[in-house]
Amino acid sequence: MGVNILIMKKDVISEEQKVEERLSRKQKRIEKKKKSKVRKIVKITLLIILLLIVGVAGAFTYKVYKNGWGLSGLLSTIVGQDEKKLEQLDRFNVLLMGESLNLTDTIIIASYDPKLQDVSMLSIPRDTFTGINKKKATAFQKINALYQSSPEKTLEAVNKITGLDIKYYLCVDTKALREIVNEIGGVYFDVPIDMKYDDKKQNLHINVRAGYQLLDGDKAEQVVRFRHNNDGTTYSSEYGQEDLGRMRTQREFLKTVAKQTLKAQNVFKINSILDIYKNNVTTNLDMDLVKQYIPYAVNINMDEIETETLPGEPEKCNGVWLFIHNNEETELMVNKLFRGINSGENEEI
Repeated sequence: MGVNILIMKKDVISEEQKVEERLSRKQKRIEKKKKSKVRKIVKITLLIILLLIVGVAGAFTYKVYKNGWGLSGLLSTIVGQDEKKLEQLDRFNVLLMGESLNLTDTIIIASYDPKLQDVSMLSIPRDTFTGINKKKATAFQKINALYQSSPEKTLEAVNKITGLDIKYYLCVDTKALREIVNEIGGVYFDVPIDMKYDDKKQNLHINVRAGYQLLDGDKAEQVVRFRHNNDGTTYSSEYGQEDLGRMRTQREFLKTVAKQTLKAQNVFKINSILDIYKNNVTTNLDMDLVKQYIPYAVNINMDEIETETLPGEPEKCNGVWLFIHNNEETELMVNKLFRGINSGENEEI
């Protein structure tokens, strides 16, 4: 009797094991099917992603091709422009002003025509007279004094002097210059003269040796703000003394900065550079408008940029030294730089 019970128990256990084994095999088959289904889904998903990547890459490449290939075509495509955008862009004029302690020693008209790849810059001396009667002139009628009232006042005076209709101004704090130069890894520049000057009131200390060298942001600011040394020596007469020399150095340095900023290795820093401008700039200019011109600006030949200084002479008026611009020569220069009209074109044959 006991033996029969043991045999029955063994049979029951054996049958349970068989059931468990069948369930286990069934579960394995189900899991195998699930894994196979998942692998198929993954393969299909990867194939779709690959096709999308190829499609997007192909479309992107085609757009770059339509936009003229090269760095310019790449940038145009990145910012979402097409090949027709260039036709819609007019000559762009802006008044650049360098600001430090609510004063501006840098006043430059900058102009760019993307169709002609033409760039011109005209420096306005900071002592330029903006009044009407020289006999009653005061230091507050110098153009850089107007800046303390508002940038718009300076812009209005520049338009009156030049006969232009410049709509935009860009007031850049010297902090922006330092940060941008550092952002692009410094700027190689040929410093024209040994510079040694100290002004405790402005906390300005300039100490830069002459020669070709890599300038960081701090040294760059020193170079563009230099006018004369502590001992009174300044730029040579051939280069342009005092303010004339400083304006020439500023223009040359801006060209150098632009040349290095627009190099391929700095292209993907454009947004961070624009962020620096936004944080250190007073302007009525929409940066989205600037971005429209950037793709074409990479093709600028920096060696062909025309740079000049407002024609005129310094003159002592009512006990104040002023720069008096020459109306006729100013008109000729403005026509040449910003309107593409040479003096000989208007002469009768």
